Order: sequence, then structure tokens, then C-alpha cells
Amino acid sequence: MINLSFLHKRHSKFISLLWIGVLIVCTANSCDDETITPKPRSTSINKIMPLGASRVEGASPAFESFRYELWKSLVAGGWDFDYIGTRTDKFSYEGIPDLPFDPDHEGRGGWTSGEILKGIGSWIRAVGAPDIVLFSSPGGNDILNGLATYDKTVSNINAIIDTLQAVNPNVVIIIEQLAPGKSSFMTPKTTADFNKMQQEVLTIAAEQTNTTSKVLTVDMFTGFNDTYLADDVHYNEVGAKFIADRYYTVLQGILKQ
Repeated sequence: MINLSFLHKRHSKFISLLWIGVLIVCTANSCDDETITPKPRSTSINKIMPLGASRVEGASPAFESFRYELWKSLVAGGWDFDYIGTRTDKFSYEGIPDLPFDPDHEGRGGWTSGEILKGIGSWIRAVGAPDIVLFSSPGGNDILNGLATYDKTVSNINAIIDTLQAVNPNVVIIIEQLAPGKSSFMTPKTTADFNKMQQEVLTIAAEQTNTTSKVLTVDMFTGFNDTYLADDVHYNEVGAKFIADRYYTVLQGILKQ
């Protein structure tokens, strides 16, 4: 893949403004003008749903999703798996010989926890229940835009997990302790709220784990720094690999053979 770090640095201000504009438009219009069409049910023993906002969706080459780097690691590891979701990535990724990139996901740029909660039921009805959910940056857009109180955000996250467990009592949910935005972008308040949410998800995971469904956390903030960002909040290729590697470490212990 072409190294676009120079492009990212040169146009970081433009990308940041673009991201903010997209975020506002998405919030106003729910950022979902696509008709949700049911997809054939996956028969994989490891149906993985990447769930979240723009860090899941990506916008290559402006900024990257972790999904591609994780896909490469899972393929190299010989795992039987299938990404599922109503969204189909329209960007171009280099495949592995005889195996094209799996473009399915459930990421929507700019979406808040409340919007994800509102949509999750219909998305699952369209594609089937996942075995594993990668819950990216929970509450990130809520915090950055002040669109919900902190308590409401936590309530939404718990309700999303409740919905996932209702449709599949054996689902494994991996919830991120979210990575921060660029240090020059983060205000004292957003930094404090991000730090609070990073600890909150530990409580959420402990309380939501039951006898059949595990809710696991993955630390995405320790060791994460500005060099991993393409703009104020989104991953460049190195950052996407960092996030993917953290997910892969957890997945190796829960994927079915």
C-alpha cells in the first residue's frame, strides 16, 4: 500500500475541517441515507461485527479503519471468520492472492451512542446476529460534541450491549478503552471525559458479563500517540495497525477453531 503519511501531514488541517463538517451533517441527517437491504446470512463460526462510527468506517486514503489490518492478521492466522454488517466499504484495499478484502462493517461516521442504539436492532435483522462484536470508541462522538450527558452515554452503551446479548445470548463483545484524539485537539474537558470513559468501560464489562456472554475490554490508549493519527481523531496506517494488533491479541483467545 502506498505510504500516505506525507499527504496526511500536509493536509491535516483540511481533513480536520472535513471531519467536523461531515460530523455535523451526519448528526443532522442521521448519516444513513442508504436503504438497509438484508444480506445473505453468514455461515462462518466466527461472525465478527465491527461496530462504531468513523474509526470503524474509515475514509481511505484520508484516514484508515483498523478493519483492513485486522483482516490481514486474521487471514494470516488461518482463522475462519467473516465480517458482517449492513455497510459495505467502497474504498480499495489490496487483497491477498485469491482472497479479496472483506468489506462488511457497521461503522457510520459521526454517529453517537444514541444513534447506534436506535439502529442496532434493524442492522442485526438485516445481516443476522454476530458471534463477536468489536465495539469501537464507545461514546467518543458524544463526548467530542456534547450531544448527550455522560450518564446518558453510559446508559446507551449498556443498552446496546443488552440488545446484542438479547439476539445472541452467547455473543462476545470486545469494547474499547478508546484512544484519544490529537493532543492539540483535545481540550481539558474532552481529555477528562475520555479518561473517565476509559475507566467506565471496565465497570460496564464487569457488570454486563454473564454466564454465557463475555464483555471484554481492550486498552487502545496506552502507548497511543499523535503519530498514529491522520488528522485530529482518525487513524493513519500506523495507527490502524496499532488498533488492529490490540484487537487481534484479544481475538486469539476467543475465536473458535
